[in-house]
Amino acid sequence: MLTVRLPDGSEKNFAHSVTPRNVAEEIGPRLAKAALAAELDGATVGIDFALPDEGSVALRILTKNDPEALAVMRHSCAHVMARAVMRLRSGVRLAFGPTIDAGFYYDFDLDEPISEDDFPQIEEEMRRIIELDEPFERIEETREKSVQICRDLEQTFKVEHIQEGLANHETLSFYQQGEFLDLCRGPHVPSAGVIGAFKLVSVAGAYWKGDQSRQQLQRLYGTAFFRQQDLKAHLETIEEARKRDHRVLGKRLELFSISPLVGSGLILWQPKGAVIRGLLEEFVKSELQRRGYQPVYTPNVGRVELYERSGHYPYYSDSMFAPIMMEQDEQYMLKPMNCPHHIMIYKARPRSYRELPLRLAEFGTVYRYEQSGELSGMTRVRGFTQDDAHIFCTEDQVADEFRGCIDMTQFVLKSLGLENYRVRLGFRAPDSDKYVGPEASWERAQQSLVEVCDSLGMAYEVELGEAAFYGPKADFVVTDCIGREWQLGTVQLDYNLPGKDRFDLEYIGSDNTPHRPVMIHRAPLGSMERFIGVLIEHFGGAFPLWLAPEQVRVLTVSEKSEEYGREVEQRLQSSGFRVAADYRAEKLGAKIRDAQLELVPYMFVVGERDREAGEVSVRDRVESRNLGAMSLDSAIDRLQTEVSQRVVRRTFSGDAGLGERGTSNEY
Repeated sequence: MLTVRLPDGSEKNFAHSVTPRNVAEEIGPRLAKAALAAELDGATVGIDFALPDEGSVALRILTKNDPEALAVMRHSCAHVMARAVMRLRSGVRLAFGPTIDAGFYYDFDLDEPISEDDFPQIEEEMRRIIELDEPFERIEETREKSVQICRDLEQTFKVEHIQEGLANHETLSFYQQGEFLDLCRGPHVPSAGVIGAFKLVSVAGAYWKGDQSRQQLQRLYGTAFFRQQDLKAHLETIEEARKRDHRVLGKRLELFSISPLVGSGLILWQPKGAVIRGLLEEFVKSELQRRGYQPVYTPNVGRVELYERSGHYPYYSDSMFAPIMMEQDEQYMLKPMNCPHHIMIYKARPRSYRELPLRLAEFGTVYRYEQSGELSGMTRVRGFTQDDAHIFCTEDQVADEFRGCIDMTQFVLKSLGLENYRVRLGFRAPDSDKYVGPEASWERAQQSLVEVCDSLGMAYEVELGEAAFYGPKADFVVTDCIGREWQLGTVQLDYNLPGKDRFDLEYIGSDNTPHRPVMIHRAPLGSMERFIGVLIEHFGGAFPLWLAPEQVRVLTVSEKSEEYGREVEQRLQSSGFRVAADYRAEKLGAKIRDAQLELVPYMFVVGERDREAGEVSVRDRVESRNLGAMSLDSAIDRLQTEVSQRVVRRTFSGDAGLGERGTSNEY
């Protein structure tokens, strides 16, 4: 006898084999017609998945109204896309085709590459397939039969994946739709007719299994929604994101550059970008000092043994730069993280409980060997600087220190207008072997995070498997002004690195005996490169006044006004503003337009009448209009107040080239 527990608390019993579709039919014909997939004990399965014959299961039928159903439909759309490509091209070899946050992709090995010019033809073929409304049929075969099927289909990547990646699977599943048969674990929607509005969005290069030494493939990206209006809104977001692309704006506004001769994934900060970074560093450093942190500096290289001791090297060696062989067979490597270095500062001399909590902070540069296909401007790089800090404290101090880290992260994000975020607690996956340390320490650490969040009244969600290998963490996932999510600040709790099997840290307690400290890792911004890349896109390059590399531009009406313009420029400089001036023999309208395109927050327009009155005409980028004449003292006071309060205001996007004239975005 099988007992099926439903979301409303009711139960249904079955004495024979059933599928989620049978359960939906038992509930009612409307639900059976709308059913696309199901959630079985937390896992998504197909509507025809065979439920166990006995026991008890929790089941939720998924319809178009459920986000999980959208992911299933997108996976089915990926199969339709692959089928369309195979109809249009000969000799297509399939790799992987998963869903991703914004849609799906499929990797192909093709004799003739696909370009965006091919998208309309592929989409038209996809529409023909969807109109046929053929079912997605699941087929299960033995391992040996599966290999033979893939060989007969001349799908060599699938053969290799069965033999190597799926070596422990005795039976495997395929999904068939018409003439298209693909190795796939599923699930899929019942038939192609339920696929709604779709669009191919881009094509890129990829390597088989992400290995640069393997076959280079083409990755075709697409997206799909159940409703046309949802697709339209998504495509508008993509277009807005394209306009805000930090790689484009960074070049146009001269914030940063990347040189092939220097190396991929290595950022060269241009003067304007360096101003923004420096301001953020000063802001964070002043707050660190106020909160009792002590600054430290550590080298950019270290012995391999240091990272072996910490556990980073065995766990993350694939993403580290190769060791450098030195004399006497010593091996050094570019520093992949700061925490082992800070640990050694703690360990430099005996510590007393009277020194704890000890808070060590550093803007430390680290290096990771990211795959070339994963690099992306400033948001995915090989060398980056973290606003890193590590707190060494007693067990009794953990809650207060963790609370303080959460508070600082919230303060930093609020100061930048990034108040739309969620907190994700990353916990250990119970069945994974990638974590170090005793289970009791993990339980204690995870419970501490929950208690702190509860005491702050802060909403959070728990995700198993998202912990660092040494401890659980709280990540701040920020939503930008166009709805995209970015994981930025993080706070991590660590009982393992201080442990006897790692660095064996101690302090002498009030009882005059050795005790083990607890370690907290925290970085409110995370990577400076990634954070500023996100800020560029969030603000569309139009930074708030306190953070703008150029805060004011003085514009002269004519050459007669140059002398007064230089007086105004000097007053602004002596008042601490970052100012430039435009004394060119150009029309005022052209000067205003140039300043708007360069996203300068304020323009001080000066003419002969302004000189006689001791005034300036203030033009505001946010309002995109002239605020009128005011005394120079009043204008400076206005700007100083905005800077001191770190005001983040509505910004006008029309003249910034980010949208149509007259539109604006709320930051």
